[in-house]
Amino acid sequence: MTTFEYPVRVRYHEVDAQGVVFNAWYLAWFDEAMTEFLEFRGLTYRAMLDAGYDVQLVHTEVDWSAGVGWGEDVAVAVSTARLGTTSFELDFQVRQENGTVTCSARTTYVVIAVDGSGKQEIPPLIRNTLGAPQPLRAN
Repeated sequence: MTTFEYPVRVRYHEVDAQGVVFNAWYLAWFDEAMTEFLEFRGLTYRAMLDAGYDVQLVHTEVDWSAGVGWGEDVAVAVSTARLGTTSFELDFQVRQENGTVTCSARTTYVVIAVDGSGKQEIPPLIRNTLGAPQPLRAN
């Protein structure tokens, strides 16, 4: 399966005094890319909520190798890294137009019920959307 990429143009307010994207913005980019990844694969976030499920971020590890500056066009690549019983992991990479990876991350999400009853097994609706794991980075 082709790796999904979410395009991002770095906005002025995302850049810090060092002239690169401030670290917190990467988590926002990953969140947007996750939503678009699901939709690209056929599951809108609204449809997931309407089915009674949501996902909750419980852990993220991020490694940077280079900065990204204002006005730069990058892509956030997203891929399913692991499927568990109630949780799954997605890999993210921020890629410059020349293909250089400037940042890699792995985020763990837990499936929860929207009615407040807690974590749930990953339902077929979400599991089928995520597909087979194809990690972007080594474990």
